[in-house]
Amino acid sequence: MLNIQLQLIVGLQIPSIVLPFLINLLLVSMLIRGIYFKIYKKSELFLTYFGFNTIIFFVAYVLNKVEMSTGAAFGLFAVFSILRYRTEGISAKDMTYLFLSIALGLLGATVGDSAQQIGIGIAILSLVYTLESGLIFAKEHSKEIIYDNIALTHTAQNDALINDLKERTGLNIVRCDIQEMDYLKDACKIIIYYVD
Repeated sequence: MLNIQLQLIVGLQIPSIVLPFLINLLLVSMLIRGIYFKIYKKSELFLTYFGFNTIIFFVAYVLNKVEMSTGAAFGLFAVFSILRYRTEGISAKDMTYLFLSIALGLLGATVGDSAQQIGIGIAILSLVYTLESGLIFAKEHSKEIIYDNIALTHTAQNDALINDLKERTGLNIVRCDIQEMDYLKDACKIIIYYVD
């Protein structure tokens, strides 16, 4: 419908792939630039997010238009499922945003109606924003530290440990997790969890 209206206004014949792709690009830009970057201030994965989104969009669009056997379709998706990053680990949050950008591309290519594509995209973005903003529950952050008061790491001293960590860091620490103990250096590695 929107595509027909654009054709009437502009007077040009717009290929059917252009409008869904532009909507997809707008939605993934809002997800990555508007939510992800605003919260995490990380831009090193922008190429990955936009690249995967675009590739998935075009592959899904072509697969949706061309008749394929079930075996060939499963084979193509098997290739995508074995894609992994071996050079560095990606955090669960980064992987979630990668999955969301892939999902937006897949939805944009397979949903036929532009209004439906926009509606589903806004629903996904609203949910992500609500969960990330801390409107429903306090957002918990984590940080790994090296701690030198190993005497407080005993399980009976948990409250004293958290109070000492709060005093030293100035953070509102709610819990901590002891990762490694080094009795030779009299230190340990702790992951602290805190809220703003």
